[in-house]
Amino acid sequence: MPFVSKTVHAYDTTRWYRWSRFIQHRPWVAAIGSLAVLLALAAPFLGMRFGFPDAKNDPPGTTTRQAYDLLADGFGPGFAAPLLLVVQGSPGSELADAANAVAAELRNVDGVALVSPAALNDAGDTALLSVVPSTSPQDKATEDLVDMLRDENIPAATAGTGLTIDVGGVVAARVDITRGVADRVPLFIGGVLLFSFVLLMMVFRSVLVPLKAVIMNLLSSAAAFGVLALAVNGGPLGDLVGIPEAIPVPILLPIGIFAILFGLSMDYEVFLLSRIKEEYDRTGDNALAVADGLAKSARVITAGAAVMITVFFSFILGADVLGKMFGIGLGAAILIDATIVRMVLVPATMELLGDRNWWLPGWLDRLLPNIHVEGHEIADDEVDLRELSIGQRTSSDLRDDTKVGDRR
Repeated sequence: MPFVSKTVHAYDTTRWYRWSRFIQHRPWVAAIGSLAVLLALAAPFLGMRFGFPDAKNDPPGTTTRQAYDLLADGFGPGFAAPLLLVVQGSPGSELADAANAVAAELRNVDGVALVSPAALNDAGDTALLSVVPSTSPQDKATEDLVDMLRDENIPAATAGTGLTIDVGGVVAARVDITRGVADRVPLFIGGVLLFSFVLLMMVFRSVLVPLKAVIMNLLSSAAAFGVLALAVNGGPLGDLVGIPEAIPVPILLPIGIFAILFGLSMDYEVFLLSRIKEEYDRTGDNALAVADGLAKSARVITAGAAVMITVFFSFILGADVLGKMFGIGLGAAILIDATIVRMVLVPATMELLGDRNWWLPGWLDRLLPNIHVEGHEIADDEVDLRELSIGQRTSSDLRDDTKVGDRR
């Protein structure tokens, strides 16, 4: 096959084995350096604004974007998504007069471009006011206007009138959805982390290994979200991926990215650590187990990651802004996780922890059920056969090297 070497190397002579040894000789530098890079990438995530993109973010040639631009030019940027105020009170003509009085006061509020006259329902017990903001639906000022109307202006305008006013509409609904989901995000993330921690602890019979895996997955997720925040804030990266203006990120997008990334990264984690644990159980040497495990699994991890990175980054070529954000977030997440985390931070921290990686209290060991990645526990005779096979293969390699030397 073209561009593929036909020479078969022993795993301990590959570049991945040498890379592992390089990291293990400088564990503090590798750990601190990779951690600094992850934190630097994650920093923009603190400034990410959650919300919902709209037709303003569609490509200029689409009909939805043209319709939005016509409405914004003719009636103002907030006309496309007005706030709907539902006014309830005693039935009768007095309700209409009271609602119109409230509308007159709201017309003087900063950020309000237009308030329609009250429209009564057939029963005469409910009135509707349409409030058009002076800013676009995805603008932060429009979200602030919703809060100000609910907390200040409407209570002041309805004091002593007996009216009840609820603020609805597309913008208000999006604000409520975003905040409702955000309030439950800690429960979601905590549940995923706890379940993963317990499962990994049962598989690898360790406390520090699953704890380290959970922390590293959080770091890689935060770093990916930081890259996403840079892309959606406009600037050079935004221009590169086709997002020239700052836009909000739907709250469900990072949650979905986190869930998918956690599953994929745990797959890498189990694949890498199972090889390391297998070597550690066989040799009892943590440093050698880390080097051998990385050498045997790194090519598969990087190859699988390369495929997924290519697929996810291809979403950037699409016109839909949500697809672009999804591709940027997942592509950056896999790239960061498969390189900085798996190839640098994991071997560095495992070298620093040494045999403490595999510490598990006796009482907890007896309490937890045994789960074996290969589906069964490796018996002693299987270990002996494996060691014999390794010894025979090593002897064969030495004989081949000797023959090559004699021919030379």
